[in-house]
Amino acid sequence: MMATIDKIGDVTVVRIAVDTLDSGNEKRFKKEVIPILEPNSKVILDMSEVEFIDSSGLGVVLSCYRHVNASTGNLKLCCLKSSTYTFNLVRMHRIFDIYESREEAFASLTQESA
Repeated sequence: MMATIDKIGDVTVVRIAVDTLDSGNEKRFKKEVIPILEPNSKVILDMSEVEFIDSSGLGVVLSCYRHVNASTGNLKLCCLKSSTYTFNLVRMHRIFDIYESREEAFASLTQESA
């Protein structure tokens, strides 16, 4: 399993359960995770276990974002480790809301809907 899913109220938390998100596993990740994500939903991608992400991994995270935001959904990222550099390098931090912790990401989603 590439991810674990928790539902907290109307927020879906997807914890990516691999240390590397790259071309070797991005198709499997898409197959397992994208069907779980619902358009118009509130989603947190917890990346606390991801140590390395390449351009294919960035692409699959972007696919998740596009799927959730197809209408008016909202996707937040949290707990980035060394992959933060990659996100900044390719300016993905301008697209995604990135939070230090799951709690901060959750709070931002609940504040936006209030």
